[in-house]
Amino acid sequence: MKIDSLLPAMAPAEVASRAQELEGLGIDCAWTFEAAHDAFFPLAFAAAATSTLEIGTNIAVAFARTPFSTAQIAWDLQTYSKGRFRLGLGTQIRQHVERRFSMPFDHPAARVTDYIRCVRAIWNTFQTGARPSYEGPFYQFKLINEFFNPGPIEHPEIPIYLAGVNPRMCQAAGEVADGFHVHPMHTVAYLKEVVRPALDVGARTRGKTVADLELYSPVFVVTGDTEAERAAMEQAVRRQIAFYASTPSYAAVLEFQGFGDLQKQMGGLMREGKLDEMGAHVPDALLNDIVVFAPSATLGQTLRARYDGVLDRVSLYSTMGGEGSFSRWPELVAGIHAA
Repeated sequence: MKIDSLLPAMAPAEVASRAQELEGLGIDCAWTFEAAHDAFFPLAFAAAATSTLEIGTNIAVAFARTPFSTAQIAWDLQTYSKGRFRLGLGTQIRQHVERRFSMPFDHPAARVTDYIRCVRAIWNTFQTGARPSYEGPFYQFKLINEFFNPGPIEHPEIPIYLAGVNPRMCQAAGEVADGFHVHPMHTVAYLKEVVRPALDVGARTRGKTVADLELYSPVFVVTGDTEAERAAMEQAVRRQIAFYASTPSYAAVLEFQGFGDLQKQMGGLMREGKLDEMGAHVPDALLNDIVVFAPSATLGQTLRARYDGVLDRVSLYSTMGGEGSFSRWPELVAGIHAA
């Protein structure tokens, strides 16, 4: 199993320094995410400052960009990093794609599979000079000249990850992706009984199985060296889980776990602006299924025991907002990497 870290948007010098720190700790990959800032921009500085740390997006919003623009920036980052880049894509939700990005969202699973196939066709032309001839149901790539072609690179095989929660998007990932971004709003049972089987169905359409895909997830944890640290982290985790539970996109996980009514309850509290109160309404049984509870010194071993054979790589969700009070990285890395 591999241990990764999320890399928040920072000033260029801070990104470089943080990437070097992660590399020195033995972290396998640093992932950016698209929220208030662009997901790709920091990775150029991380690539320049390191030599072994993998870099990737978890996630960049696919439909916010054309396949060509995504293919182009991924090609550049793969070049700058000497083959260490991983392209992680997600679809976002209709409201944001249509009303924030002004882009179409119809048939998202079918659209994103076509998108990824188009990106790969563009890369093939970059690498081999093949005449553009891709025409799918949503996207096409049929025109280029030398002025717009960056040409071949040393590491042209760029892994593509797709994010999802529901079975249809999992199946789409199996059909076209090299890896899958598991949402932190998950349980091990949901991964085993819903996500992995759906990935396998998709993978078998191209002669592969779920074992051929790499699964990665940021994981909710409650840890710390003192009870006060653990209590503060639990409160923050409860709040974030409550926020996700208020969103219809994650209702499938709640229903699977037997908490189908929770989404409407949380949605109502969210509409009333009671975000600070929502965490207290997260049932302890659901919290225990989603969150990993462990002391700092044994967190790595606990994560590995829980996800061995289910996920291939993990990171701490808490790193989205900075490292907080967690400082036991050597023990965490050793616990994850242990044979």
